[in-house]
Amino acid sequence: MAIEKWLAITSVALFAMFAGEMISVYNFMVTNSDDSEFFRAFSADPKIIQFVSIGAGPAGVLAAVAFIMSRQYGSRPVGGMIIAGGVIMFAGLFVCYIMVDDIDEHYITGSVIYIPILFMALSAPTIVVGAFLLKEKKRRPKKQFV
Repeated sequence: MAIEKWLAITSVALFAMFAGEMISVYNFMVTNSDDSEFFRAFSADPKIIQFVSIGAGPAGVLAAVAFIMSRQYGSRPVGGMIIAGGVIMFAGLFVCYIMVDDIDEHYITGSVIYIPILFMALSAPTIVVGAFLLKEKKRRPKKQFV
């Protein structure tokens, strides 16, 4: 397998990891009803920033590198994997956005509300980039007769 396919596979895995991490934090904020000191001291902002820097940032960079490496000749597998990563990120953050209404007001901050919207919007260009790779056809090299 070419290196761009491995980069695309890693990108999909990181998009899935990011979506899972975000869903777990939002689920924690929804299901947490204890009034203990630890639960009231919890702030989601540092965790969300950490998950963005661990999951979504590297996943986007890997998808971009895979795209750049294969844009000249097009690649259906790489394009499909980039599209799958964008869809996974959109679906995971849509679930998070649905959970926002059920979160206790103590945990609501700007990042809790706007990060899912931001990354749902950023999943659209990812899907478009993957579709561009699906559209590209391999160009035949010109034969050189000597």
